[in-house]
Amino acid sequence: MPLPTPSPEALAHSTALVHHITDVIHQTDGWISFARYMELALYAPGQGYYSGGSAKFGAAGDFVTAPEISPLFGRSLARQVAQVLQTCGGDVLEAGAGSGRLACDLLQELAALDCIPEYYYILEVSADLRERQRTTILQQAPQMLERVCWLDALPEAFTGCMVGNEVLDAMPVHLLHWMPDALFERGVAWVDDAFTWREQAIIDGRLQGAAHALDVPAGYVSEINLAAGAFIKSLAQCLQRGALVLIDYGFGEREYYHPQRNRGTLMCHYRHHAHDDPFYYPGLQDITAHVDFTAIAVAGIEAGMRLAGYTSQAQFLINCGITGLLARTPASDAGAYLPQASALQKLMSPAEMGELFKVIALCKDMDTTLLGFVQGDQQRKL
Repeated sequence: MPLPTPSPEALAHSTALVHHITDVIHQTDGWISFARYMELALYAPGQGYYSGGSAKFGAAGDFVTAPEISPLFGRSLARQVAQVLQTCGGDVLEAGAGSGRLACDLLQELAALDCIPEYYYILEVSADLRERQRTTILQQAPQMLERVCWLDALPEAFTGCMVGNEVLDAMPVHLLHWMPDALFERGVAWVDDAFTWREQAIIDGRLQGAAHALDVPAGYVSEINLAAGAFIKSLAQCLQRGALVLIDYGFGEREYYHPQRNRGTLMCHYRHHAHDDPFYYPGLQDITAHVDFTAIAVAGIEAGMRLAGYTSQAQFLINCGITGLLARTPASDAGAYLPQASALQKLMSPAEMGELFKVIALCKDMDTTLLGFVQGDQQRKL
């Protein structure tokens, strides 16, 4: 299916970013790692996908996240957040708050549970998204805006609950190609006025070690996300007491690097079309990779946290009472009930988000069994 044609303004934006990326390539001997390309395509100041001004979330954007589908998602997650706050005290820190919808839903449900934090911190690198988040909160939960603080970097110390929805999948990944007698990193060059793939020997010791530790067949191509592991370790260093709850799509290591998944998980999203060409109009499309949750768990444990749970999004939401929240709307009120039931189906169906999306929790100085994992914990799959 052909992809939608960008507007002249959008095309000019993408062209400017292409020039910027090609300048970087020319300055680095004609080659950059795919991780560097992905970083520039998504986060180059003022030009990258998440730094530019185009709509990203919802019907007018490129993809739909769980908070955009239904407030039931955030209200259910709030039950888990409330348990952490009641146990440890402290505040809430959301990493990468998207449109701001999740922040609104969490804050409003926490208020209903009489567990409102003094501060709701948002760690957001995009100035454009910060303004969108502020606007969303002002429109949907204006009474909560005074509690929201945006951060450029993690605080030195934090107590409470950290949350992140679809944060890890947007972190730059390295692409690796395992050959019978050699291991290569797949990167990006500029040839004949176009981006093209080019491979070279791995020079990063961390990347080489991570690649050699994986048991994959010759000819295999896949991703390794060093940035995600480093991010988890930074969060662990910041967290004094409390929990980190992350929701994203992905698998444990054995399933992630399954022999049949031999072309990796790299995917792009443009105007609700999914495709696998990361060179298509840089700056106008999202570029993602699935999450290796085993690597996330290992990074957290190595940094001093305890793995507190791992399960599917559907099981997590059930444990947090999403069906009870839906039941508050009478089924006899079809106009209100049916849209909510349809949204819940998207969040929980194995054919939609229910099984592909996972929830992982890591704790520090907190031994409580977390609500979201009381049934159906799948740590054995990591």
